[in-house]
Amino acid sequence: MLKHSKTDIQLWHAVRGDDATAFNLLFDRYWVSLYKTAHYYLDDDEVCAEAVNDVFVSIWNRRKELEIASFPNFMQTSVRFQIYKRRKAVKLEIVFKDELIVEGRHETNDGETRIRQAEIDNLLTGHLDQLPKRCQEIFELSRFDNLSNSEIAERLNISKRTVENQLALAVKHLKVCFKHIYLLVVIYFM
Repeated sequence: MLKHSKTDIQLWHAVRGDDATAFNLLFDRYWVSLYKTAHYYLDDDEVCAEAVNDVFVSIWNRRKELEIASFPNFMQTSVRFQIYKRRKAVKLEIVFKDELIVEGRHETNDGETRIRQAEIDNLLTGHLDQLPKRCQEIFELSRFDNLSNSEIAERLNISKRTVENQLALAVKHLKVCFKHIYLLVVIYFM
């Protein structure tokens, strides 16, 4: 049996030899610190725990091929990458300024704002219609009804991972579709 006094690298070499006990020791050593790192970037306890667990699942699955020289650095980088993937997958913000700057003053033009919003809504609906029906439904529950991934999974009787994957697919599709609009907005308001 391995002692707790073994170094990370010694434990890692044991893990590469399929030693589950060594893996559990590394898990116990790093889980809390990785969770704290994840929580620094995200304020969702469940997503943070999932990101950390995904790091450990990944290293276990890739234990034969990974060469790790500095275990703490590798683990911190891995959890940051997991957080980055999650933030990128679920974050689609279409920001449209509602103000016009006239002679140094900010003035709101409600009519123009409503027209622009209607145009964006029509474009969004058109691009959402290009997605599979289940993907559309998940995206709408997430973005329009403000349901969490867990709530959507429960409501549709599917896994949370499926919800995340479908949201990532929808966001990726919409980013491509709205890329040209974003550039026009940036140019228009500069």
